[in-house]
Amino acid sequence: MSPHHHRRSRISRWVVSERVADMLDLNRPSDQAVERAVRLLTLLAVSLANGIGSIVVFAIAAWLLPSGSEADQGAGIVANLILAAIYVAIIIPLTSWAAIRRTRPGRIWLHEGRPPTAAEQRNLLRSPLQVAMLTGIGWMVAAVLFGAFNTIDTSFELGRRVAITIALAGLVTGAFTYMFSERLLRPAAARALAARPLDKPALPGLTARALTAWVIGSAIPLLGIVMISLAGLTESPAEGFDRTRLAVAALSLAGGAIVIGFFAVLFAARSSAVPIVSVRTAIGEIEQGELEAEVPVYDGTEIGLLQAGFNRMAEGLRERERIRQLFGMHVGEEVARGAMDREGALGGERRQVAVLFVDLVGSTTIASERPPEEVVELLNDFFGLVVETVEQEGGWVNKFEGDAALAVFGVPEELEDCAGRALAAGRRLAERLEQEVEGAEAGIGVSYGDVVAGNIGSEHRYEYTVIGDAVNEAARLTELAKSKPERLLASGDAVEAASAAEASRWTIDDEVELRGRTRPTRLAIPSAAPGAETDD
Repeated sequence: MSPHHHRRSRISRWVVSERVADMLDLNRPSDQAVERAVRLLTLLAVSLANGIGSIVVFAIAAWLLPSGSEADQGAGIVANLILAAIYVAIIIPLTSWAAIRRTRPGRIWLHEGRPPTAAEQRNLLRSPLQVAMLTGIGWMVAAVLFGAFNTIDTSFELGRRVAITIALAGLVTGAFTYMFSERLLRPAAARALAARPLDKPALPGLTARALTAWVIGSAIPLLGIVMISLAGLTESPAEGFDRTRLAVAALSLAGGAIVIGFFAVLFAARSSAVPIVSVRTAIGEIEQGELEAEVPVYDGTEIGLLQAGFNRMAEGLRERERIRQLFGMHVGEEVARGAMDREGALGGERRQVAVLFVDLVGSTTIASERPPEEVVELLNDFFGLVVETVEQEGGWVNKFEGDAALAVFGVPEELEDCAGRALAAGRRLAERLEQEVEGAEAGIGVSYGDVVAGNIGSEHRYEYTVIGDAVNEAARLTELAKSKPERLLASGDAVEAASAAEASRWTIDDEVELRGRTRPTRLAIPSAAPGAETDD
């Protein structure tokens, strides 16, 4: 299993809890499995939030909003419990069914195993809002129903308190339903956002999450304390609001606010922090050179835009790295780095360098007598050997010209004993071509002298190259070498500029006037002098 797979698995487990991740098998789930999970988790979110809300309301109704005598209170509590049991048994399945049906357009693409349309994606991402609204409607209906029941059964004041209490609890339950749904539906959201990145948020963002946590943990409990305090100031102890019950009411609401507020803020904070941490982790991997790093996009808020933006940035970095590698393959790593440092400025500089030119013998005959595939294979073997030998000696192949190659030693970076390295490359190349590439005879010429090295062309297209008499001399030496048994010639200047160890392997033989040059060139050929038997 690759490190990238482990990383994606680790980040996936940040999306939901480990237990839910294991249940859904987020590493390789099918679309149909995710669709079934969406339905299951929608039921779970609705049932869990409504169950918690019902328990809280029963506790408040029984202890925090008393009215009348103890006998009346007991009878009222029993009547409300019976009605509540009937209502909950009806409303939770009904709300769950309505939520699943309402969100079906956002899940149909998963069932059919295809990418989502823009409308289907938005419907799925907004499912938490839809489920929360349906839950809230159920609680508002309960507020009206139980308020009317207690008004008729007991008094308008008690009916009003019960209605307000249920309405406030409904707000909390709806908020929790939204938070639960948004968190549990992330696997499906990740599928939808992987197929179609967002261009704008589909859900309320960080500000809305913070306000929701504040409403759940602070605003509604404090409003409940205010209501109880006002009731205690306006009603007599005979109506149930003595000091003890007021204290219990205030302490209970305060304790509930602390506990519920803690979990609400923690839930909201983790919903925002976990995806940000995943982005930060992936940034660290990018910094370490792991350009394949990605984060799953599963958030419908501006955080999802951040996740998608990071992935686009990483893709851009990967594309630039591929271009840089291709650029380096075409012109050489040193030239590529120099071009980036100089930002492609045109111009050149005068340098003393060694030049090696190599050209196949009889390439026209080879091309006419062999199939094109064999010719290409021969040229690839030939040039592969040239590049390998030149790079081993610190040079770089400046260009390929049909069946010939021009290599330079000493630019773009300085190279100690560039003449000696070029001469050594020429000797080794001649030996290897004879031994390793069948049918590839080549003339090799090595020269040394002043050239102008730099970028030539236009601002829109240019190449880094070398121009000068040494280049021309190397090319002419190559032509002459084709008629020599050694197939290798060097200039006397190159031998004299080389180190003593390398110069001892060469013999200055003759002096000729090469075509296109105004002064004669001293020729040097490999010799069997002492020290020529080894390469070091």
